[in-house]
Amino acid sequence: MSNERRSVVNRSAPRVPPRWFVRTMWGLHRGLYRITAGRVGLRKPRGRSWGTLRLTTTGRSTGCEHSVILAYVEDGPDLVCLAMNGWADGEPSWWLNLQVHAEATVDLADGSRFVQAHAAQGIERERLWARWQEVDANLDAYAALRSTETAVVVLEPRPEPRRPS
Repeated sequence: MSNERRSVVNRSAPRVPPRWFVRTMWGLHRGLYRITAGRVGLRKPRGRSWGTLRLTTTGRSTGCEHSVILAYVEDGPDLVCLAMNGWADGEPSWWLNLQVHAEATVDLADGSRFVQAHAAQGIERERLWARWQEVDANLDAYAALRSTETAVVVLEPRPEPRRPS
C-alpha cells in the first residue's frame, strides 16, 4: 500500500486506543478526582476545547448513585455530552441510567447543579453535533466506528429538588 493510500485510510478510520487502555484511563481519572477531593479532574471548556464534568445518575436497576467523568461543551445554560462509550459499540451505562431516571446532578469546576437530561433530536441534534465538530474535527470519523448513532445528551439546569418535611 502506498504512503498516499495509507494517509487516506488513516484519515477515514481514526485509531482508537485498545478498550483496556480506555477503561484504565477512565478509572485513573475518577481515582485522581477522588483522592484530591475534587480539586483535580474537572475543568471548564475553553475556546475550541471541551471541559470535564462529574455526572451522578441513579442506577436504572439498583436505584443507587453512580458517578462518571465526562467531556462536555456548553450551549447557553445547558451542558452537552456525547454518549459515545469510548467510541465502542453499546450505550454507556450513564446514558442508559438517564433514559430511566432523567434527573441527575453534575459537579463542575465552579460548583454543582441539578440537571434534567434528554437526547437532542432533529435540528437541535444537528446544531449540537456541529458544535462538537468545532471541538473535534474528526468527530464524524470516530462516530463511524460505532454501529449505532451516538446520542447527543443535553443536561438542562433544573431547580433543586424539594426535601420531604
